[in-house]
Formats: sequence, C-alpha cells, structure tokens
Amino acid sequence: MAFSITIALLSLSLTAPLLLLLLLLRASRRRRIPLPPGTLGLPLVGETLQLISAYKTENPEPFIDERVGRFGTLFTTHVFGEPTVFSADPETNRFILQNEGRLFECSYPGSIANLLGKHSLLLMTGGLHKRMHSLTMSFANSSIIRDHLLVDIDRLVRLNLDSWSDRILLMEEAKKITFELTVKQLMSYDPGDWTESLRKEYVLVIEGFFTLPFPLFSATYRRAIKARTKVAEALTLVVRRRRKESEMGAKKEDMLGALLAGGGGGFSDEEIVDFLVALLVAGYETTSTIMTLAVKFLTETPLALAQLKEEHEKIRANKNRSEGLQWNDYKSMPFTQCVINETLRVANIISGVFRRTMTDVQIKGYMIPKGWKVFASFRAVHLDHEYFKDARTFNPWRWQVGEIFLLMRLQELSTLYVGKGDVNFVYTMNRVTGHQAVQLMSTHRSEGGQGCARDMNLRE
Repeated sequence: MAFSITIALLSLSLTAPLLLLLLLLRASRRRRIPLPPGTLGLPLVGETLQLISAYKTENPEPFIDERVGRFGTLFTTHVFGEPTVFSADPETNRFILQNEGRLFECSYPGSIANLLGKHSLLLMTGGLHKRMHSLTMSFANSSIIRDHLLVDIDRLVRLNLDSWSDRILLMEEAKKITFELTVKQLMSYDPGDWTESLRKEYVLVIEGFFTLPFPLFSATYRRAIKARTKVAEALTLVVRRRRKESEMGAKKEDMLGALLAGGGGGFSDEEIVDFLVALLVAGYETTSTIMTLAVKFLTETPLALAQLKEEHEKIRANKNRSEGLQWNDYKSMPFTQCVINETLRVANIISGVFRRTMTDVQIKGYMIPKGWKVFASFRAVHLDHEYFKDARTFNPWRWQVGEIFLLMRLQELSTLYVGKGDVNFVYTMNRVTGHQAVQLMSTHRSEGGQGCARDMNLRE
C-alpha cells in the first residue's frame, strides 16, 4: 500500500511539472502570436451601437472601412455581446468558409438566433441539419418547384402590377409580392388577409435582427420577440392542421407537404415551424431587395435596360402572347443573370457570415482564441477596387468577360440566412423571381413613360 502511494506521488511529481510546462508553453505561444489589432469599445455593449447605426444608413461601409484603415483587413471588435474578429480579406474569408466544421462552426448573434429559432437551418447541426438540408435541396431541384413556381410568379407579379397606381413604393410592393409568393410555395396559401397579417408581424421580427439582444434595453427587440411568438403560433396552427389532413390521406405539393412526409423519422411541429420562419425571412428579405435594386440600377443604366429588354423580347418573339415562359427560357437569359449577379455584388444583400472558432486558430500571423466569433465580410471585398475595377459602379457586363468573384458562389450569397449548398429553395426563387420581376417591372416602366419613372419611389 505504502509502495503504491509512493509510486503515485512519484508519478505526480514527474507529470505535474510537465503539465505546467505545457500550459506555460501554450500561454507563451499565445503571447507571441497576438490578437488582430482593434478595440473592444464600451463594456458589454462594445461597438454594437456604431455597427447598428452604420447599417441603418444608406452607406454602412464606414464601420468596416474606418477600422480597415486603422488596423488592416483583419481587426478585433466587440459586437452583440461577444468579442469578434472581422475579416475584409479574401484569403481569410476563403479560409473561414473552407474550414467550416473543422476550425469554425456556424454561430450568429443572439438577436438573430433567438428570432429564427434553434431549429432553423442556419443554426442546426448534425444529423437533423443533414436531413433538413437534403430535403430542401431535393425539393428545390424537383419538378414540383419548376412546374408550379413559374406559374405562381407570373400570376402574382401580374396581379400586383395591374393593381399599381401612378405612384408606388417599389420596395414595399416588391416585399408584398415576394412574401405572397413564398407563402404560396411553402404552404399553398393564396394572398389574403391572413398572409398580409403574417407579413406585418414579419416586418417587426426582421427589425429585431440587428439590435442589442436585451429586451430590457431595446424596445425594438421586445417588439420583435412578441411578433415572433405570434408568427410561430400562426404557423403552428397551420402545421397541425396540415398534419391531420396528411394523416387522412390529403397531400399538397409544397414545402410543408415535403416536411410532413420527411424521411428518417419525420420532423416535429417545432422543427418545421422554425424551418418555415427562416425560409420566409430569407425569401422576404433577399428576393424583394434584389427585385427593387435591380430596377433601381437598370433605371440608372439605360444601356443595360435596353439590352435586358432585347433579350426578353427575343424569347417572347417565339411564343404566343398568352404563353408563359418555361424553365428552359430562364436558363437562356445570360444577360439577365449578369444583372442579378451584379445586383448581388453591388447591393451586398448578405453582407457577410458569422462563425465561431472551435479551437485556437492561427491566421495571417494572428491568433483567434477558441470560442471567439469571426465575421467574414463579403461587402468589404465586393466593393474593393483591388478585386473589381470601378467596384462601386453597377456594371453587369463585367460578368460577361470573366471578372468573377473568386471567393463566393452567388448561390451562397442569396441563401446564407437559411443554410449552405450549391442549390436550394431560396436561391431557385431568387433566380426565377428576379428574371420575371425585372422583365415585368422594366416593361411596366417603359410603357408608362418618364412620368412613371419619376413616380416609382424605390424606398419605403
């Protein structure tokens, strides 16, 4: 017994210094490899207020531009309650995205995570994420989405255009069209009082995304939480009713139907509701903004508008007046896709992505500690003259000559709110809705003459 104790004490005396040495070496390594330069701002709040203020203006670049000027393209700040390293460097952004799952994991500010729900594709991990993501991609690639989406887009856009008066708020109209279309594709609901009531609650939810996630200090966040509860309650009633109908043999060819029939054991009501909340947010914000800004940029670039109209007129010339466009027609619109690509680049609808380090990460001579947030800024790169000639100028022709952004696929730019993948539901909607909306809106404007152009107010 005494011998065993002696051996144990001897082992401890030998290993303890070794462990201490390893800890000291690690601490020394951290001291030798500094954090990216920057400032953490005020206690608790950090620099969140400056970031929010910048993004509520028409020109949010100064928040990043000022810090890049002071500290370089990799800098430290403190936003939304956590220390965060911002990257405006293409190589670093690529490194972050290519090492997701190994060095980085998806992680968003509490204000966004709480409002989307823990089961949204943006926040899910593991087997549940794989099943949900696989189902979404399968639905987006199915004949269902191609056959029904085109008809619904054509009908809803034309219906709304016919109701427009001489003066319209284009952003508001675009959001209305997009929301109605998204609800139709997800749950087979036609436009009406229910969809409009749901949309008004969504406006409040989205306003809470970039606020301090503390209800006590933020009235906007309190309103967003209440609105999210109302949205969840409304969607839960729909899911429960549809589940009962499905059990009785009634089937609908929409996203909710696919979720209710989902393989691998199916999904709970809460999981489906969170998923629908995220998809509605993604479609509502990204697609409507693409529609609005594409029209704005085309209005300011007459040559692009003329070429776009010529492309559509060539396709229309081979069809009867009442005949709608088919899926292959949309794939035969290269310049229209250039317009949408350039709109995504200049507008930066998705300004970047948040990730969290899973371990200490060394990059560019700096150390980012385990558990820290990182933000890969697409906006900073997209508008950098080093990577794009005349970066802040709308020039859709740049996409015809191979000036392709080396870091991001455009599919990712339009779907970052809801998940990863080369093809998914929201990207499909963005592409098709963008084609149809740009065509119809530009035609409507040209038929209305200059008076219509003057009365097309692009802001809410």
